[in-house]
Amino acid sequence: MNKNNLGNADISSQDRLPFSQACENNKAPILNVLQKELQEHTHVLEVGSGTGQHSVYFAPRLPHLQWQTSDVTDNHQVIQAWHEIYPAPNLHAPFVFNLTTDSIPKLQDAPPYDAIFTANTLHIIAWPLVERLFELAGEALPLDGKLIVYGPFNENGRYTSASNQQFDSTLRQRDVGSGIRHKEDIIALANAHHLTLMTEYQMPANNQILVFQKITAN
Repeated sequence: MNKNNLGNADISSQDRLPFSQACENNKAPILNVLQKELQEHTHVLEVGSGTGQHSVYFAPRLPHLQWQTSDVTDNHQVIQAWHEIYPAPNLHAPFVFNLTTDSIPKLQDAPPYDAIFTANTLHIIAWPLVERLFELAGEALPLDGKLIVYGPFNENGRYTSASNQQFDSTLRQRDVGSGIRHKEDIIALANAHHLTLMTEYQMPANNQILVFQKITAN
């Protein structure tokens, strides 16, 4: 495990935490994009916080904003364990968010979310839940709010690499409803919910970041 830039926490405690190598590998490149795209934003909702590794890395390096984690209940214990070892004043404990049943809640005594971030989720969840995520984001975000999505995408109906094709096959063998999404389908879905693709970033390991912005009212 690469322990650089993780702070001065007890390493023996960290080693007992559930760990995602993908999060460790992509956190710095993603942060570079977030530091650029979220300069004027203040309150971010992370959808699908997973292990919590991204949140403990991003929050202290984006001190001007509040970072709100969320996930299904089963993942909360792990997220909170990472938060206990790597606390930050702008990092918030996860709330329950299940796309099959929940809407994005409005927190008491907190401003509305002006950005939503999600990493490596669209190819894991079924397409109806992808549709639900964009619907909720379009409803929840204010004008000029951003939805920032990280992960692999197909382009022009084709895989962008042999490794992505192999990864897609593995995903579909595990769950027929999952799989790498076509970028054109994601853009069309976003447009249907008042979200416009503003910027694309090519990322390591054949991934991309798509930055959508709400430029028209519901």
